[in-house]
Amino acid sequence: MSDSPERKTRKFPRYEVTALVDVTSAGDVLLFHKIQNLSLGGICIQTPSIEPIGTIVDLVINFPDGSEPLSVEGEVAWVNREPPEDMGIRYVSLSDVDRERLKRLIASTK
Repeated sequence: MSDSPERKTRKFPRYEVTALVDVTSAGDVLLFHKIQNLSLGGICIQTPSIEPIGTIVDLVINFPDGSEPLSVEGEVAWVNREPPEDMGIRYVSLSDVDRERLKRLIASTK
C-alpha cells in the first residue's frame, strides 16, 4: 500500500539520473541506493528500507562523474511500500552552492 499523496502539482520538475545515494537515519547507514529521480526540491530513491513519513535523514548523493558527493539533510515526504519500494525525500537544507551542483547534474541528463 502506498502512503504517497497526490503528486500532480510539483514545484520542481523531476529528472531521471544515473546516480546513487547513501542514506543515514537514526544511526543506520544504507549505502548505494538507486535514485529514481530528483529535483531541486527533493529526491525519490528506491530502497526496501522504507522510513516513516516525517523522518529526518542525511543524504549523500554520489555523482556519476566521480565529483565530490553532495551531502544534504532531508525529510521523508511520502513512501511506497509496494514494488518498486521507494520513498520521496524533501530537502530540508540545501545551500546555494549545492543547489547549483544539483542544477548541473540535472542539466547533464537532458
